Amino acid sequence: MNDARLTRDFAGMHAAGRIAAQILDEVGPLVQPGATTGAIDDFIRDRVSELGTVSATIGYRGYQHASCISVNHVVCHGIPGDKLLTDGDILNIDVTVIKDGWYGDSSRMYVAGKASVKAKRLIQVTHDSLMKGIEAVRPGATFGDIGWAIQSYVEANRMSVVRDFCGHGLGRVFHAPPNVVHFGRPGKGPVLEEGMFFTIEPMVNLGRP
Repeated sequence: MNDARLTRDFAGMHAAGRIAAQILDEVGPLVQPGATTGAIDDFIRDRVSELGTVSATIGYRGYQHASCISVNHVVCHGIPGDKLLTDGDILNIDVTVIKDGWYGDSSRMYVAGKASVKAKRLIQVTHDSLMKGIEAVRPGATFGDIGWAIQSYVEANRMSVVRDFCGHGLGRVFHAPPNVVHFGRPGKGPVLEEGMFFTIEPMVNLGRP
């Protein structure tokens, strides 16, 4: 790939990703017992506009919210609404913005009040498995290497990787090939090439996959 183009592409992705991350930083104080997921989404909608970006999810296949907010047993794609958060709830907030044609897609886990010991451990193992997956990313590696890094770590901690959902290619489109599954075998799957953009978003259960 042309070096100048690669530099421009990375700059575009960094700008979009930075804004998504900023919104996730700012939303943290709102995650409190008694708050509604709808009010949190309203805040995100306003910030997306104020920061000079466009929400990728509003209008996507008819969806009308600026985020997905998934509480407790909801694995992903939770819909904001009137649900009141209670003490100990854990939730994933997923935000995607479009900046100058580039998509910034990121999510983060939060706790309303004080999480249980099991919930804290689930969040930590999931975060650590993400880091293991990222460490496996380099040109010449395979997507199976990423999946195995995540799966082996999660299962060593006696948890399981959700297999019904996956990461995806990202860039100037919201969802693109390849599917980035969070389980697999070393050396298997497509080979990673310089200039690829994709999400890694492991979802982990305390019980079965």
